[in-house]
Amino acid sequence: MNDSLLVCQGISKVYQDGDRKIQVLDTLDLNLSSHELLAVTGTSGSGKSTLLHILGTLDTPTAGTVLFKNQDVNRLSANKQAKFRNSELGFIYQFHHLLSEFSALENVMMPLLIAGVSSAKAKNQALEMIKQVGLADRKYHQPSQLSGGERQRIAIARAIVNTPSLVLADEPTGNLDHENAQAIFDLLKSLRDKQGTSFVVVTHDQQLASKLDRVVSLKAGQLASSMQVA
Repeated sequence: MNDSLLVCQGISKVYQDGDRKIQVLDTLDLNLSSHELLAVTGTSGSGKSTLLHILGTLDTPTAGTVLFKNQDVNRLSANKQAKFRNSELGFIYQFHHLLSEFSALENVMMPLLIAGVSSAKAKNQALEMIKQVGLADRKYHQPSQLSGGERQRIAIARAIVNTPSLVLADEPTGNLDHENAQAIFDLLKSLRDKQGTSFVVVTHDQQLASKLDRVVSLKAGQLASSMQVA
């Protein structure tokens, strides 16, 4: 695959459970191109979430390498990994994890403020991102005043407000009905087209996965199939 943003080589993950070893990932190879929307599917326990955690440097592989822009991210110090996550990655989860005491705007501003961006600049960037996800008229609402689909849109705005190269999404539509889930997938495609962001999306919904560029399926910690969709 040309223009690879991310290259996984021989990724294995083994957990120790007493005297028993549990192999979650088994010598998995995976490439991700710049600007690609990749869906990762598979049954429960196939290793999808573990793979996502390793890609995001939230977990380390037992064996293998993860190259991001040709840099082995597992060899970075903890401090440099944190900087890498803040500058290059965005995260979206099944639950929105918005802070209930803050408005939608303040939630989206948060990653920028943590990164040291001035309050005025952070507000402008957050307002633009909220506009892009179609919720400009809800920017001062707290999470409790938003619908499930709206909360997830704000969570997406927060994930991409610092213009990451890659967004990792773990079942981002798992708590939504089909109509809202479809709207979220359409939004991800729109943001990719506008910003050039790459996405790795773990999902159990095969119909929605087929809307992305490529679908890979995991089985027993290995890559069972890879299908180009778009």
